[in-house]
Amino acid sequence: MMKKSMNDLIENINNDLNGIIGPSPLKTNLEESMQYSLNAGGKRIRPLLILLTLDVLNADYNKGRQTALALEMIHTYSLIHDDLPAMDNDDYRRGKLTNHKVYGEWKAILAGDALLTKAFELIANDDLLNPEIKVKIISRLAHDSGHLGMVGGQTLDMESEDSPIDIATLEQIHKAKTGALLKFAILSAAEIAEVDQVTFDALEAYSEHLGLMFQIKDDLLDIYGDEAKLGKKVGSDLENDKSTYVSLLGKAGAEEKLEYHKNSAIQLINQLSSNYDIAPLLDIVNLFYNRDH
Repeated sequence: MMKKSMNDLIENINNDLNGIIGPSPLKTNLEESMQYSLNAGGKRIRPLLILLTLDVLNADYNKGRQTALALEMIHTYSLIHDDLPAMDNDDYRRGKLTNHKVYGEWKAILAGDALLTKAFELIANDDLLNPEIKVKIISRLAHDSGHLGMVGGQTLDMESEDSPIDIATLEQIHKAKTGALLKFAILSAAEIAEVDQVTFDALEAYSEHLGLMFQIKDDLLDIYGDEAKLGKKVGSDLENDKSTYVSLLGKAGAEEKLEYHKNSAIQLINQLSSNYDIAPLLDIVNLFYNRDH
């Protein structure tokens, strides 16, 4: 089976997402609001990770396409809600007006709710997955996006504003808030590919380092990034008096942590079977490490 490049897979994801929310017989513009945020751009990291991991594991990436789209829907709903005045109160996301600035707050809330539930519909209706794997993926996604995963991490993050926390608590926040869905991307692919336990465990540990890398880099970019490349203003963490890797460890300390998780992720991927072409997963590590937006 011919391997696809990262750019090819992203193009596939964008094509699949374009127009995925069809018109409703209810004749509201809720679907327009949902599609607006799905089409607002982004790196498509989470769905890309599913498809790349399937490629690495010599599995048919088509078996992960619906799961990849579902994951991007959940990520998008979380961004819509994060941008609301009650939370981060952002006017722009990826250089475009945020959903509530275009459609109003109540419709943005409902668009997020609808994307969340649509995600599970997509996986449940996926004819390419056998029922046992489908149930595993739905269960994992519910866990990783819910009160013990992304939503729980966001809650702990909000509760920690305006109060000092230690580095252990910060890591707990980000393993849930950011890391849980990145871990889901890797492990859902591992489940679809039905890998052995040794491979599964290595990929799980790899995904945890990847999630912390992503957040540490975010913290660095929030202070030292280029606003034009980020598509939003920098310094929001400072304005909100949030504890970050930079505020707790300083720039040099945060960069040292980033380096540690990078090296750990690479070491784990290098332990995988020689039957796998690991280059794409190493490329992801470098992408996270070097990204500027």
